Amino acid sequence: MTDSPLKIRPAEACRWDVAALGEVMLRLDPGEGRVRTARRFDVWEGGGEYNVARALAKGFGRRAAIVTALPRNDLGLLVDDLMAQGGVDRRHVVWRDWDGVGRNTRVGLNFTERGFGVRPAKGTSDRANSAASQLRPEEVDWASLFGAEGVRWFHTGGIFTALSETCAETALAAVQVARAHGVIVSFDLNYRASLWSAHADPEAARRFGREIARHVDVMIGDAWGFRQCLGLDVDPGADLDVAAEAYAREFPDVRIVAATRRRAETAGRNDWAAAAWCDGSTVRSTARPGLEVLDRVGGGDGFVAGLAHALLDGRDLQAAVEWGAAHGALAMTTPGDAAMVDAAEVEALVAGADARSLR
Repeated sequence: MTDSPLKIRPAEACRWDVAALGEVMLRLDPGEGRVRTARRFDVWEGGGEYNVARALAKGFGRRAAIVTALPRNDLGLLVDDLMAQGGVDRRHVVWRDWDGVGRNTRVGLNFTERGFGVRPAKGTSDRANSAASQLRPEEVDWASLFGAEGVRWFHTGGIFTALSETCAETALAAVQVARAHGVIVSFDLNYRASLWSAHADPEAARRFGREIARHVDVMIGDAWGFRQCLGLDVDPGADLDVAAEAYAREFPDVRIVAATRRRAETAGRNDWAAAAWCDGSTVRSTARPGLEVLDRVGGGDGFVAGLAHALLDGRDLQAAVEWGAAHGALAMTTPGDAAMVDAAEVEALVAGADARSLR
């Protein structure tokens, strides 16, 4: 493929290159230790959807905005300050009054161990009743965001959708309006059984997932996710070629289906690669067997950010997959959810540089 597979709105016609919808949590990191015995934590901001916007803003110089909700207290202000440091615009944050205790609203917390050797990475979330989980479709002026302001690329995902029924309704409303305004819509399935298990409706994940999928241009997911979240009849271990064809038969408006491929030998050594499908053809990134990993959380989000950046630049799908896989690999060399990588480092890695020459 030599041409860009997407028709993206021109930069001069839009205020934002990317907007993301999702919860932004505080990540509390015990470093090399365990949460259960920690005496101190490093603090980061993070969230599957937000991480993509932050990487595009901080690493690639894109104009990025976040749609989320926060309580009006010191923890909410801490998240806001961290997002500001990440270069992400916060004018579309919904601020909620706080009752002084946190019964009505709060900041979601994510305690994350990086893992080491045979001990895998581990996350313990404490996010019930968070401000973002209460978002409702009518709280955001979608027509203004996607129309009057203008957005080139909109990203959200299955983690936000799973937080509550109103979050799923909010995501559905957002993708519908975005698509109506010619915005490229990407969605990362990111299926988490633990998030959906508390829903009264056991079919909620599939019901909302299928409705949202009808409005998605770039779907991030694999065969297992398509089976679990969308109910597609596909072998959960199938390669992307097979999974994407099954997805496209059900949702023919999709332009790109993409996924990372990871096999963890140990917590700090993973085989890493990515692939993307478009119009019946699949391209694959450079494989990186035995990739050394410091912190695996955010690697998939890094892939999405690199992929989106290259496509926003008008690059072809092969180049976009290489940029996504390289950015994801670099994102896992630093602590915290958010990538601390710049475009020059990604470009050098795509060109074949390594730790001896990556300057």
